[in-house]
Amino acid sequence: MPRRIAMLAFDGISAFHLAVPHAVFGDDWSTLGLPPCELVVCAEQRGRVRSSMGFELAAAQDLSALPEADWVLIPSWPDVQRPASAALVEALQEAHRRGRTLIGLCLGAFGLADAGLLDGRRATTHWAWAEVFARRFPRVELDPQVLYVDHGDVVTSAGTAAGLDCCLHLLRRELGAELANRVARRLVTPPHRQGSQAQYVEQPAPANSGSDRIARTMQWCLGRLDEKLGLDRLAEHAAMSRRTFTRRFQRATGLSVVQWLTAQRLHLARRLLETGEATTEQVAAQAGFGTALSLRLAFAKELGTTPGQYRREFGLRGAQRG
Repeated sequence: MPRRIAMLAFDGISAFHLAVPHAVFGDDWSTLGLPPCELVVCAEQRGRVRSSMGFELAAAQDLSALPEADWVLIPSWPDVQRPASAALVEALQEAHRRGRTLIGLCLGAFGLADAGLLDGRRATTHWAWAEVFARRFPRVELDPQVLYVDHGDVVTSAGTAAGLDCCLHLLRRELGAELANRVARRLVTPPHRQGSQAQYVEQPAPANSGSDRIARTMQWCLGRLDEKLGLDRLAEHAAMSRRTFTRRFQRATGLSVVQWLTAQRLHLARRLLETGEATTEQVAAQAGFGTALSLRLAFAKELGTTPGQYRREFGLRGAQRG
């Protein structure tokens, strides 16, 4: 966990974008025997910064604080057409040379791209500005369909709420699932959404009895992930035809039934690996993958790792610290 996080602010910044990392990382970890994390608001010049809501914020540090922090976080960007200043580019590059973690939430990815830190790498940003980003930064492998992309040293996220997902992911990465889940419960938000999950739904879920049935069926599935849950069984539970259920499920979630079930089973498998001592075969059975091979294939495809490696990285760390 970083001891110090420097957050970049500018005139016109949304207070929400600054509040998101503070809500996740600004907690008091002393009850867990962990040192507190200091969040410092920085700007190109130290002093007052006017937010988009009209009130002012105090930027305690200037750009010289960026390379000194463990993490440098850009929560947004003032103008997607305006490149970063030479001073900011230099500060970001120096921070990267020193091994700091740089995080661009939402349009903050534009700042990292201006500094050349995303060249030749996969990244994401808010889908509404994806075309602008792609035109300005053709050397970046932009993926506008995902919530966040974590390279370890450089992290980018999609817009607004995805920044919260990204921050919870980083907390989970550094201190394990239990702490991240605790913070998520306090914020009343899902504890973990995969970075590969779609950014947005084409249309909101319709407020009618059909969508209610979809929601009830999804909840019903969550208690039966170890069972065989084919499309016919789900459609029958929702009292719909296969075709109607498939169409309404896609509309409500932005995912196919298979994609959603796989994501929920992976979430359960991760939870079992993080908090228990079940074997890979037992985890595979409890999470509905059937065999250890199927579980390993799912982990490799969706998470780029193995169940064993995942347990070593998250399970033991969570048990030791949480």
